[in-house]
Amino acid sequence: MSPSYGDPKSMGSIGAASPHATLSGSTFGTAMSSGLARGAHILVVEDDPDMGREIVAELEARDYLVSLAETGQDGLAAIRADGSVKLVIADRMLPVLDGLSMIEALRSEAIGTPVLILSALGSVDDRVRGLKAGGDDYLTKPFAMDELAARVEALLRRPADTRATVLRVGPLEMDLIDRTVHRGPREIELLPREFKLLEYMMRRPDQTITRAMLLEEVWHYRFVPQTNLIDVHMGKLRHKIDADGDVPMIVSVRGTGFMLRAPD
Repeated sequence: MSPSYGDPKSMGSIGAASPHATLSGSTFGTAMSSGLARGAHILVVEDDPDMGREIVAELEARDYLVSLAETGQDGLAAIRADGSVKLVIADRMLPVLDGLSMIEALRSEAIGTPVLILSALGSVDDRVRGLKAGGDDYLTKPFAMDELAARVEALLRRPADTRATVLRVGPLEMDLIDRTVHRGPREIELLPREFKLLEYMMRRPDQTITRAMLLEEVWHYRFVPQTNLIDVHMGKLRHKIDADGDVPMIVSVRGTGFMLRAPD
């Protein structure tokens, strides 16, 4: 049975040096030793030096190619820059950009690389929030290295991401790569927040979307402010999507929120 990381009994082995690369600032790199070229490339995003070294050493011992980033911002930059990363292991509480915000940024850019979240926050609500942010698995501290390795293997066995880069609802089409929107032949120019708002709705056609859902998922507010923020943005978006003569696609659900639906 392997020791649990975070258990004082296992701390004596943490200081061992490991030939991994640290992604700090703009310096990126990867570690390679005999056999590692055969393994999948894993990015570890961890600001605790001891934990980072321990995880990297464990993964390298299992013939994975491993890179290490120390902040959420560096991790995000590394994933954007290197398409060879097959899995991300990210601590939830990271400096500069926290782990959940990093994951949300990846998913908003249609980057589907699987992410395993590590966190001392282990309540049901904490785990649910991590998975809803876009995480694929959630491992609470302290954890056994054997369990970490098993979860890594399970995530890497999943089929390659097939997340669509073009969303369609009736005549409405959104290209997530080119960041363009068309309704039929008509191109619709959207501001960044409007684009994100419409993307959220296009991923949930014919579903009632509440104002609270939009505030949390699009604006990342953890409370419901006394404001008509949602209605103002929705009014502007509706004016662009449902131009004169078009059958309305964005409809109000009385007392609840909104819905995006294709014309009959």
